[in-house]
Amino acid sequence: MTVRLYDSRAAAVVDLVPLVDGQVSMYVCGPTVQSSPHIGHLRSALVYDVWRRWLTYRGYHVTLVRNVTDIDDKVLDLAAGTDEPWFARAYRVEREFTAAYDALGILPPTYEPRATASVPQMHDIIQRLIERGHAYAAADGSGDVYFDTGSWADYGALTRQRREDMVDAADADPRGKRDPRDFALWKGAKPGEPATATWDSPWGPGRPGWHIECSAMSRRYLGPAFDVHGGGLDLRFPHHENELAQSTAAGDGFASYWLHNGLVTVDGQKMSKSLGNSIFAADFLGAARPAVVRYFLGAAHYRSSIDHHEGSLAEAEAAYDRIAGFLDRAAGRLTGQQATTAPGVPEAFAAAMDDDLSVPQALAVLHDTVRAGNAALDADDAEALGVAYHQVAAMVEVLGIDPRAAHWSGGGQDVSAAPLAALVDRLVQERADARSARDFATADRVRDDLAAAGITIEDTAAGTRWSIA
Repeated sequence: MTVRLYDSRAAAVVDLVPLVDGQVSMYVCGPTVQSSPHIGHLRSALVYDVWRRWLTYRGYHVTLVRNVTDIDDKVLDLAAGTDEPWFARAYRVEREFTAAYDALGILPPTYEPRATASVPQMHDIIQRLIERGHAYAAADGSGDVYFDTGSWADYGALTRQRREDMVDAADADPRGKRDPRDFALWKGAKPGEPATATWDSPWGPGRPGWHIECSAMSRRYLGPAFDVHGGGLDLRFPHHENELAQSTAAGDGFASYWLHNGLVTVDGQKMSKSLGNSIFAADFLGAARPAVVRYFLGAAHYRSSIDHHEGSLAEAEAAYDRIAGFLDRAAGRLTGQQATTAPGVPEAFAAAMDDDLSVPQALAVLHDTVRAGNAALDADDAEALGVAYHQVAAMVEVLGIDPRAAHWSGGGQDVSAAPLAALVDRLVQERADARSARDFATADRVRDDLAAAGITIEDTAAGTRWSIA
């Protein structure tokens, strides 16, 4: 078994060889908590949740760090002029992200640090960069500190750009820069900024630049070298390029592999405020069951883009319900039977997941197994049905879309299940009695009443089975 992944820096699919045998350390860029999450944020978090689940299934102990950027220009700008302090806004929005992640069954990260809790660690990296000649304090007394991009020959290695072709860094006021492509490590305090957003430093009061935050947090929680760095494709430049440059220039090994997930478009267009086509997480989760939303956002290959269009959630719901319907019917048929061994995921599913997390191919195996299981149900082949049932159960658990999971009903047992089953079973028996008495009008009425209530019934050689449509 070898897990392979597409390393953005190498621009190739390579074998995953962890720094520590049997362990995988991952750092994922989490949200900047400036405003409510949209479906692109959900997609990114979901991608690395599936990576984590699959690596865990393959026997690795996974440490996943997903940060929260709670101090940033946009956080301050959006809070300015309101009655809500910037730190209160950041926490409120952070809770919105957490609620959306929880709704989708995304596992909590091992650690979820906030940037504001690692300012001393940022100072340490900045000081090392200055000592090594790769950073400088602005000569204008502003308190700004910049990374000297011209001093680092490998600048541009992640995105394979030449420095002379790069756009100017727009992350800070260029008041003290030697070169417009240099980026901010520390931003000196400006008049009018809240005192609560200012920390003392060797270069004067101020706050961190965006890029240094992730370098400090990844080092603090995973060490100077770790296995995988992940994030959205839109973060490759300048954020990840700058992280890589400052960390390696400071002497750290940093990430061995870089993963980048594709973005979400709406009717073929990139989501943007100017187009007014952003779909917020709360609205999306209100448009369909969370399990269906998870299926939709996770069905494409993680490196490809997902396009949301009218009907896309309905398509996902139909596919998800085929899986749920099979598991429900199979469980009823297998009640009281114990398999000698419960098979894991099929080999073809594992091969797809090992191959750079090829979820579309893995889902094809899942649906093929569902079809085979339904055929076994029709043929009353209990042995083949048992194999299919356990394989499907293993696959949906790995993907985080198990319809039987208590999470999807809000936790705990669904107290309505037993009464509902009793009522439907009685009606099914009433229909069977009517058919035996050749009272087809009554039999058809019962069938139509059940269908109107969303209950599908099917007559097989083993008897009548029902499921929620």
